Amino acid sequence: MMFLRMSLQFLLFLDLMDVSSGSPAEDEDSYMQELYHRISTQEEILPADRRVRKNTKSKGFTSKQSAGSDKTSVTAVNKKKEKKERDSVSDVSDDCPPLGLESLKVDDFQLHSSTMRHYGLGPHRGRLNIQGGLQEDDLYDGGWCAGRVDPLQWMEVDARRLTRFTGVITQGRSSLWSSDWVSSYKVLFSNDSHSWVTLKSGSRDLIFTGNREKEITVPNRFPKPVVARYIRVNPRSWYPGGSICMRLEILGCPLPDPNNYYRRRNEIITTDNLDFRHHSYKEMRQLMKVVNEMCPNITRIYNIGRSFNGLKLYAIEISDNPGEHELGEAEFRYTAGSHGNEVLGRELLLLLMQFMCQEYLSGNPRIRHLVHETRIHLLPSVNPDGFEKASEAGSELSGWSLGRWSQDGLDIHHNFPDLNSVLWEAESRKWVPRKFHNHHVPIPDWYQSKNATVAVETRALVSWMEKIPFVLGGNLQGGELVVTFPYDRTRSVSVLREQTATPDDHVFRWLAFSYASTHRLMTDVRRRVCHTDDFAKEDGTINGASWHTAAGSMNDFSYLHTNCFELSMYVGCDKYPHESELPEEWENNRESLLVFMEQVHRGIKGIVRDVQGKGIANAVISVEGINHDIRTASDGDFWRLLNPGEYTVRVRAEGFSSGTKVCEVGYKIGASRCDFVLSRSNLSRIKEIMQKFNKQPISMRLSRPINT
Repeated sequence: MMFLRMSLQFLLFLDLMDVSSGSPAEDEDSYMQELYHRISTQEEILPADRRVRKNTKSKGFTSKQSAGSDKTSVTAVNKKKEKKERDSVSDVSDDCPPLGLESLKVDDFQLHSSTMRHYGLGPHRGRLNIQGGLQEDDLYDGGWCAGRVDPLQWMEVDARRLTRFTGVITQGRSSLWSSDWVSSYKVLFSNDSHSWVTLKSGSRDLIFTGNREKEITVPNRFPKPVVARYIRVNPRSWYPGGSICMRLEILGCPLPDPNNYYRRRNEIITTDNLDFRHHSYKEMRQLMKVVNEMCPNITRIYNIGRSFNGLKLYAIEISDNPGEHELGEAEFRYTAGSHGNEVLGRELLLLLMQFMCQEYLSGNPRIRHLVHETRIHLLPSVNPDGFEKASEAGSELSGWSLGRWSQDGLDIHHNFPDLNSVLWEAESRKWVPRKFHNHHVPIPDWYQSKNATVAVETRALVSWMEKIPFVLGGNLQGGELVVTFPYDRTRSVSVLREQTATPDDHVFRWLAFSYASTHRLMTDVRRRVCHTDDFAKEDGTINGASWHTAAGSMNDFSYLHTNCFELSMYVGCDKYPHESELPEEWENNRESLLVFMEQVHRGIKGIVRDVQGKGIANAVISVEGINHDIRTASDGDFWRLLNPGEYTVRVRAEGFSSGTKVCEVGYKIGASRCDFVLSRSNLSRIKEIMQKFNKQPISMRLSRPINT
């Protein structure tokens, strides 16, 4: 029996072929030999209690690689060398980041599998947190699924260089209709993808505990790090009612290799001296204080309210005269973190405020001009309660939705009143514009009641948006690479996706493109899709309703209730990237963040005054051909975003005669000046006289006597 077992193992070593191409036929000859070998091997189950926490330290050690080229297999070392190695690295902590399956740093050509059910369930789809489409078609399904259901299946990752592997994180298949996950697995390593060594504990193969359902991430840390180039995950058991399907992330530290051209070619390096790390709520507040102390003359910290748990919603203002609205100065806002688990946007705004402070102090003319001509507001964390939940789990373990909602279970971004249906109902009744305005649509009474299902964070945002005359805004979100613009709700109630344009669709498309086109990846047609939609074909932009309908969005509310044009920037495939990826994400978005802010100065601006020079508040600004008006602020100033061209602009205000001008918008950044002076109307003068005499007719005694 011993002789037979040794013979089978020897034949397996000689005849085992590389099956990384994924074809079932390629591993047919060695199928039974491998099966006999695995049955005869003793296995030890390792429970999934070795949790991998982001930004936490863990004791590390490496498996020594045998001498030779990259095609040398990973071998065990003798006890003396192993003890010496353990002693030499006992003080070294291995906190290796993810290789980048979720963030797409690992490309599709680095992922292989034994078999696959069909292309849409190939190894390129086996990425942590990847989402399947609603239809689950043949191209974009939610994970890797093997073409066979047996213990010989595997998914392989080629790190393309020697890497110190430290752990694996797994999920089941993302699907609305199927339940598939792997409940236990082995891990194998190689330097040439032909000869493989199974991770062991002593003489026994380790079996790691996998998933018990399909969405919750399950991490497993190796007993000791292993140095190799290739890593395979070999499922050993799976959900009985399903198939072998999984999504995963590999944790590992690439070893230094100055001769690795591929690595050097794709490495993104930033020269900005910023604080590239994830910040807790207290650390965020402290960082704001540091920036305020560095630039006290151009920054101000304030809060717009509190979260459900009582955390203040802090914002920082950047302006040459912080604390007050200057006549004629445009107001701009960035918000982030309405979904608490979408952390990248939060960190980008913290990096942006540091960058603008530093560049202003260093005399950067572009930043100085932006600060002097704009009042900028940055609100990094709209949902701090949700962020606390996500950050407690860690960047790789929060999954797709942990911390997304407010503490009371509401989606803050879609928790605003549905003003679209209010306006469209008025239009269908022919009330617009005589009985109902096409702008500044009032909030329904039911929404303002105390019993309404409205998050306290949403109420704080509404109050903030009504208080400050914002012109342009962007809310940073995550999980995709695209910019969306209103409307976010379809006019047809029964339709899930339908192009639903605003009267300012041409302006919104330009604003969206200004961000997407200056992002490093959004418009790159060669890039891999994040999940199911190839937005690069649409220049990295899309109308919100044509992607998926959603009532009560922040973007639609801002457009219909205020003067502010609001867009959503989905700034990365990975909602909660490891902090080691923040420098690259900053480089991806830095120029876009600045360019989009500069668009607040595109169009026309001016002041509406009376003949005495006093500003007229609440005057209506109409542009011929665009069925959406705006209103002047309390001092009579206004800003109207428009694309280059000539426009006939009409201004009207209660008690004044209307005024009309032709205003020209150029191609250069800088709003064209278009001021108006309105005189009192005859009707308003009569009303003033009537009011002066207590609304009674003029006394006959003041009239000229009639000659008889």
